[in-house]
Amino acid sequence: MNPIFQTSFLSATHNPRIPLRWRGATALFFVVCIWLFSAGQLRADDDPFYEKQFASGEHEGHGGACSGTARAAFRACRNEIRDDYWIAVGNCLNSSEEDCIELARQERAGAFGLCTEQRAARFDLCNLIGEAAYDPEWSPGDFVNPLEIGSGVAPNPYFPLIPGMVWIYKSTFENDEGESVTETITVEVRNETKRIRVGDVGEGVDCIVVNDVVEEDGAVIEDTDDWYAQDRWGNVWYCGEIAKNFESFEGDDPNTPELVNIEGSWKAFRDGAKPGIIMQAVPEVYQVYRQEISLGNAEDAAEVISTSGTESVPVASCDGTCVVTQEFTPIEPGVNANKYYAPDIGLILEVNPGGERVELIDMYMQ
Repeated sequence: MNPIFQTSFLSATHNPRIPLRWRGATALFFVVCIWLFSAGQLRADDDPFYEKQFASGEHEGHGGACSGTARAAFRACRNEIRDDYWIAVGNCLNSSEEDCIELARQERAGAFGLCTEQRAARFDLCNLIGEAAYDPEWSPGDFVNPLEIGSGVAPNPYFPLIPGMVWIYKSTFENDEGESVTETITVEVRNETKRIRVGDVGEGVDCIVVNDVVEEDGAVIEDTDDWYAQDRWGNVWYCGEIAKNFESFEGDDPNTPELVNIEGSWKAFRDGAKPGIIMQAVPEVYQVYRQEISLGNAEDAAEVISTSGTESVPVASCDGTCVVTQEFTPIEPGVNANKYYAPDIGLILEVNPGGERVELIDMYMQ
């Protein structure tokens, strides 16, 4: 019971100076008030009409599909945090750790704050892309055979998905403990395809499989298969990924990385997910577009900030010819990365927050 109601309820129903019949009426009054309060709190979950109003923003006098999606994701985020909190409380009741529940409360408060920041970031994205529902056209006849890219089909010059191509990237940074870490990323366009269908019927679109392996100081921490499709106009679509994340734990023998989750994995047209554009056929400055949408899981977007960028890395450079995008996600508000794409090479450099550079150090055809 709400503490305010509880205090008033006890004082009114246990005061001997109030006649018994009035005490009963007072108790009934408070019960009705509590019920009405609870019903008002829950009606957005129980009343379809209110849900529609809440999501669309009609009750605020503004909104649309995009902002409504942001509101729905915000509510889902808070509900998920409540679930996580009560699981943590259950675990604390079986733990000898001091202040366990208090720490869970603090984590809950921080997570609620992140939900609010994510909602604001989604609203900002809506201001850039508009309020229309995101439902891109997806017709198998509009896509090329991915295994013919580079032979009978011209590749997108900034994202060339030629089977057999390999790019290797390297970066050095400090981890949370202040230790220097060297990260190596190997990206390989495999001679494999993955068919993506809308639902369980229809021809579907064949996507090329691109394997992406991330190593830290020689240990694999992520092994991902990304699925891309190129349409007949040259746009490259991102259709999903299966991401396997690994972690090593101190004291394990042997101390080899173990699979801990597949967080970030998604597939177009499953559970409401939709494909997005990873690279435009003709990039233009100020273009803003979704690269993927799996609500609450994968929501990357990009803005083209230059088509005449200049940069240099160990095995490639561009002098006024790079397409530069700023890539971001409302799931991580304020975290942006600038990526440089050189013609006929692809991604050569990623500059992350704090200035960390992920540079192309080798490329070859297998």
